[in-house]
Amino acid sequence: MNEYEKIVPLSLDQVQTYSLKDRHSKVTHTDFAQPWRPGGSFQDYLNTLPKILAGLDIRKIAAAWVQARRQDHLVLLGFGAHVLKVGLSPLIIDLMHRSLISAVALNGAGIIHDAEIAMVGRTSEEVEAVIGAGQFGMAEETAVFLNRAISWGVDQGLGLGEAVGRRLLEADFPHNHLSVLAQAAASGIPATIHVAVGTDIIHMHPSVDPAALGQATHQDFRVFAALVSRLAGGVYLNLGSAVILPEVFLKALSLARNLGSPVTPLTTVNLDFIQHYRPLTNVVRRPTQGSGQGFALTGHHEILFPLLAAMVVEECSEATARKNLPRDNTSPI
Repeated sequence: MNEYEKIVPLSLDQVQTYSLKDRHSKVTHTDFAQPWRPGGSFQDYLNTLPKILAGLDIRKIAAAWVQARRQDHLVLLGFGAHVLKVGLSPLIIDLMHRSLISAVALNGAGIIHDAEIAMVGRTSEEVEAVIGAGQFGMAEETAVFLNRAISWGVDQGLGLGEAVGRRLLEADFPHNHLSVLAQAAASGIPATIHVAVGTDIIHMHPSVDPAALGQATHQDFRVFAALVSRLAGGVYLNLGSAVILPEVFLKALSLARNLGSPVTPLTTVNLDFIQHYRPLTNVVRRPTQGSGQGFALTGHHEILFPLLAAMVVEECSEATARKNLPRDNTSPI
């Protein structure tokens, strides 16, 4: 064709069409959001959410969570320390007390913020204000208490999470009721801590015992793997951990399957304000391929998790009312 030849536009006269009425549509008006009416209940609010994309997924997650506990399957919650810094420990503790969370897993920074909240009711320093003087992470009480608790726990044959939880209870700190680890220890709920050496402030202090730290966190990994081996039919939620816990979960799952536990079917969920590669790959996609379902919800921890937790508690309360059973803080239905 001569490059200067004029191109004749395609004619549209013979285009084949179909009726809109016969076409499948992914969105229908019955799934739309509904305006809020002042004075409504929380269930009324939930009913106003659109049943589209994340509005549908969060319903599916809540349903899988409730079903897992009704059938006595495990629900494991792994979370990063930022979750504690934005004030979510009361919700996690409430879910543990309701038997809606079977076990918790934290990264190493989690014990820092959890212990400081128990000790003085506050945590999280201004790093920019003190890093220049080399004072970041140098709080004496935090390091001494935690490092001693870890060493004591190893002597007692305990993992890191249980050791810190027990020592918090024994110290009878004024805000132990807000400590996830203290309340887990009090309730007999497994709490495991997964440490990367050098990532936490207590590793900089002379009170640290590296051997005890390694032994305690390795024992917790094996406890966590034992829990994962029993996770068939259950739910694993990764809340705000971008690297450590997604990696730990994948290794624990591989170990469980290597030892003969298929861990299927499985529901996994990643909740974070940015969707990172490792949680999407190691939590949402790889573990559920072939049998299971994985979800990723994006939003701020301090808004997204309270909404999901409230949906689960509400559904359990509705189930209790429908069955006319006495309600308490120990039964999920």
